[in-house]
Amino acid sequence: MKIKIVTLGCKLNFAESSALMRTLASHGHTRAKEGEEPDVVIVNTCTVTDTADHKDRQAIHRIRREHPHAQIIMTGCYASLLRQKQANGEPVAAKDQIILEEIDRIIPKDAVHFQPAWSRDDRTRCFLKVQDGCNYFCTYCTIPHARGRSRNPYIKDVVVQAQQALEEGAKEIILTGVNIGDFGRSTNETFINLLRAIDAIDGMFRVRISSCEPNLLTDEIIDFVAHSRHFAPHFHIPLQSGSNEVLKIMHRRYTRELFAERVAHIKSVMPDAFIGVDCMVGVRGETEAYFADYVSFIESLPVSQLHVFPYSERANTKMPEMDLYVVPKAERERRSKVLHLISDRKLAAFYAANKGKKAIVLWESKRFEGARMCGFTENYIKVFGPYDKTKINTFEEITI
Repeated sequence: MKIKIVTLGCKLNFAESSALMRTLASHGHTRAKEGEEPDVVIVNTCTVTDTADHKDRQAIHRIRREHPHAQIIMTGCYASLLRQKQANGEPVAAKDQIILEEIDRIIPKDAVHFQPAWSRDDRTRCFLKVQDGCNYFCTYCTIPHARGRSRNPYIKDVVVQAQQALEEGAKEIILTGVNIGDFGRSTNETFINLLRAIDAIDGMFRVRISSCEPNLLTDEIIDFVAHSRHFAPHFHIPLQSGSNEVLKIMHRRYTRELFAERVAHIKSVMPDAFIGVDCMVGVRGETEAYFADYVSFIESLPVSQLHVFPYSERANTKMPEMDLYVVPKAERERRSKVLHLISDRKLAAFYAANKGKKAIVLWESKRFEGARMCGFTENYIKVFGPYDKTKINTFEEITI
């Protein structure tokens, strides 16, 4: 059969879609080429927000129009939650009466064994899944229901996957997962030992750590990255709120003081490190005073960029049941814009502070206006240069 896979959501989904396609190919199926009519379209969905759910439904409806004769199979987090609602006898809204067929080998709801996955992007980087699931159950989040409990492969198996990706030409590995700092829960190993094992692999490549909870991003990990052979000075740390009162409402496992300590330690050992931060606005209980406190805290941090998400209420989470101040939707959008403006200023300042410094760029194959190519430095600064096919997927020292 000819297969088309449509992937929505996070890097983890892209890794799992790639793993699924390799599995299907080993059973004789092929990927539908551009312009070819597929026999089956698999939609790997996301459910992190109600906007994500809306995009899932839009994608399904679009695919039905574009491929009226293809079988459509929906998998991923959104499919998992809808399936659970059906199993529990809960009503499923008319807008969700779409195909509820799930491929269990991708995201099993009650998985005991970890499903390895990795994907290639633009011939340069590999998204390597090292962990899945979450045990935290924050009051706003559906992911533990969709992804199951925290689990991971053995370190030796991750190393094999990384080596395979490098042998196939990847020059950058991005470690992905739902809560990667929790690595080792199902194998009695540790995240720091995983990093050491990957760093011991020979070759010219670099590694980035995707989002890691501040309570799990220890000083030991930060110091290791600072002195490693392959790990880039690039961190992505979810904050979600700069108000301790709101963090308690969310059931987050740290305070803003601990978050600030982590950021300060990174900057003390890697002054040029890029630090991205996840920020949510408008959750229940986030009063104007708490938001003002949040903004003040964010302004004080030497971080590089914010990834801002307005809160949306999700079924099967605790927050909608809380008798707390409900932030109007228009106010959520206003608060989102406030943080986006702060993010723009911080990113511009980070780029300006690095101007004139030497850095190593990994060039990508993407063309811009036909005559330029782009790449990223080790500290995640996007740079451009004249298009040169021979430089694709190679490292070069430049002056920013």
